[in-house]
Amino acid sequence: MEKKLKPRVSGCEAFLIFAVSKLLAMLKFKCPLLVVADMEKSINFYEEVIGDRVEMNFGENVQFKGGFALQEMKKWKKMIHDAKVRRNGNDAELYFEEEDFDDFIDYLRGFSEILYVHGVEETPWGQRVVRFYDPDFHIIEVGEPMDAVIKRLFESGMTVEQVSEKSQYPIEYVKRFAK
Repeated sequence: MEKKLKPRVSGCEAFLIFAVSKLLAMLKFKCPLLVVADMEKSINFYEEVIGDRVEMNFGENVQFKGGFALQEMKKWKKMIHDAKVRRNGNDAELYFEEEDFDDFIDYLRGFSEILYVHGVEETPWGQRVVRFYDPDFHIIEVGEPMDAVIKRLFESGMTVEQVSEKSQYPIEYVKRFAK
């Protein structure tokens, strides 16, 4: 009978592995936090344009029902010991989906102060999206939910295989939307 060799781990190494695995098991992602210059202006933007609602308002920190938070710049700078804060990095975004995408685009046109990253575009996988900036130049993306995209692709006359290839979703998934 062949013996299986077990890797030798010292007591210290075993404890370290245990401690790190426990730490990782304890960490739980809560929400993205955006730093803003004018809290009231930002609250109004996220309520009026995006349609989200404040869940908790702590003055310098506001949490939205949609699962993100805003932090006032002055307090943030204190929290990071006055490290430099760069704005308009175009390196991240908050992503939202809207079932009634066309209605949302019409609604968005009513806000003349919106600065667009780009207007409505269709991605290679068929999803229509729009990107624009919030008052502090954080990118906001609003797109169609992929279920709506798949339905739209079927409505255009595509086959199950074509919809699967275009949307990059498995055939078994897109079949649920075939009529």
